[in-house]
Amino acid sequence: MNATEIRQMSVEQIHSKLSDTREELMKLRFQQVTGQLTDTSRLRALRRDIARLETILNEMSRAAVEEGEA
Repeated sequence: MNATEIRQMSVEQIHSKLSDTREELMKLRFQQVTGQLTDTSRLRALRRDIARLETILNEMSRAAVEEGEA
């Protein structure tokens, strides 16, 4: 998922995507513990996607606050 794709989404869609991604990460962690996970690179990709989503949400909220002050 690219940052440009995320920036085109609404805030509600980003929150939804964030919760789905966190849930998927949790499931993959359980698979890793039980030894069923074969593609461990997916864990890193999901962590980065979560960070990207949170960063863009933070940018959006800061922009909204600055617009309110101006």
